Amino acid sequence: MGYTKDQLLARLQELKIDFTCYDHPVVLTVEEQAKHVGHLGGALSKNLLLKDKKHRLYVVSALAGTKVDMKILSQRLGLGKGGLRMAPEESLLQVLQVPLGCVTPFALINESASAVSLLLDDGFKSKQSCYFHPLTNDVTIALSSSNLDKFLISIGKQPAYVKLEEAPAVGKDSPPDLAHLVPSGAPNSSEQPVENTTPTNVAHQNKVTKETEVKAKPKVQSKGPETSQSKVDKSTNYISVDKFVNDVFDIISPVFLSEALKKLDVKEEELSSIIDGIKGRAAPDLESIAVSFSTAGF
Repeated sequence: MGYTKDQLLARLQELKIDFTCYDHPVVLTVEEQAKHVGHLGGALSKNLLLKDKKHRLYVVSALAGTKVDMKILSQRLGLGKGGLRMAPEESLLQVLQVPLGCVTPFALINESASAVSLLLDDGFKSKQSCYFHPLTNDVTIALSSSNLDKFLISIGKQPAYVKLEEAPAVGKDSPPDLAHLVPSGAPNSSEQPVENTTPTNVAHQNKVTKETEVKAKPKVQSKGPETSQSKVDKSTNYISVDKFVNDVFDIISPVFLSEALKKLDVKEEELSSIIDGIKGRAAPDLESIAVSFSTAGF
């Protein structure tokens, strides 16, 4: 069970953070929110929950008028052009522990969101007050960016402000400028594919009829007890996956090294370290692909 709105507001008061609350009907978009608080002079925010290919999560909190290009942001994080996508609703419920329309930096107060990275729009710092939902979208609170920083530091999050509309070049001589904001790991609840962890699927499983259960039992029994031979086959499968990954790099590495030495003014030792880095980042994805193929019978 995550923090409630009242618990969050109590926490802000304990920290002696100045804020103002505005009650209004439930809103799901910035446009709807603006109808109720847009005339009060504060800066409206839009908040996105994004996911990369390794299930790591990012909350991007920006001024309503800031353009967030996910392809550019992905490159700046060192994830490639297509490395970011919108996270599924299940991640809101399980990691941030807020419903749809309530993504907010304040959700990082929940322990389940400790591994989530937060990117804040640099534009917030120039605003006298900024608007965010306090874990529920029928209330808006106004506070300064310095008071938001005070809250984030209290929960162990160092505020990271980013010029989100910038598009610096990323390449050999220009490493990704936001790579340090990539989380070290994925939240526990998103390490497994979402399909296996959603509350919707659990509810569906709880509604299985007796007829379905009767049909399912013979299917399980038909597999028979696991023999020592089947254990060997599973072990062999994992060994072959590991061998496949190593074989791929054994083929690619010499070719890359040869071509790079011809065209780049670098030492072989430097290139070798680059190859090791590429292998470290790509190996998990290759292993995942190999396991998918092997379990599909390829």
